[in-house]
Amino acid sequence: MTATQVVFTRHGMMRGVRAALPMVFGTIPFSLVTGIAAQYAGLSALEQILMSASVFGGAAQLLALGSWTTPASIVTATLAAFTINLRLVLMGPVLGPWLDKLKGWPVWGSLFLLVDQNWGLALRELNAGGRDAGFMFGSGLAMWLQWVIFSAIGHAAGATLQLPPGHPLFFCSLAVFICLLAGQWRDLRDLLPWAVAALVAIATAQLWPGSVYYIVAGALAGSLTGAIRDTWRT
Repeated sequence: MTATQVVFTRHGMMRGVRAALPMVFGTIPFSLVTGIAAQYAGLSALEQILMSASVFGGAAQLLALGSWTTPASIVTATLAAFTINLRLVLMGPVLGPWLDKLKGWPVWGSLFLLVDQNWGLALRELNAGGRDAGFMFGSGLAMWLQWVIFSAIGHAAGATLQLPPGHPLFFCSLAVFICLLAGQWRDLRDLLPWAVAALVAIATAQLWPGSVYYIVAGALAGSLTGAIRDTWRT
């Protein structure tokens, strides 16, 4: 196999499945909470399954469910999911040495199954010299199956538990974003864009209560501040 040859095999997919198993089991509680939140928001079992199967994004789903209304605002939910998943635009190109060599359903399937966990596994495999892109698809497929199955179980559990409004379990949505944010911290250089993003988000939330515009405004303000900071440093 040459240094530039990329393959997509069943063996690679199975290796990806096995490599993802620790993360599969580790994210089961997250899946259960998302299913419970969907039931609390009023989604039926079928609607919840379709949401998990098509969106396949825990942070995006919890954010959309947190701002869910009856009747549901499609624009609001879509905007929330789009904003929180913008990071995937930066993550995907990093795996270009694999993805650029694929065509048809393998590349589109791999991109659909791309999440933080299997992206990290695939990047480690790629940097180690791996050339079987099936590894990424297999690891993502394992994560997807777990997500659909256990979020459905969580929905059923939510219907049984009937948790009251304000239950501590619903803090999970905010806790997820705190964890994601903490994992991105590098040093004090990040303090300025984070502070700007927080202030702009808070101000926007006060101006447009009940909407998700504060997410977009905070993200854009923080990103612009970070870009200007890096430009000046350069």
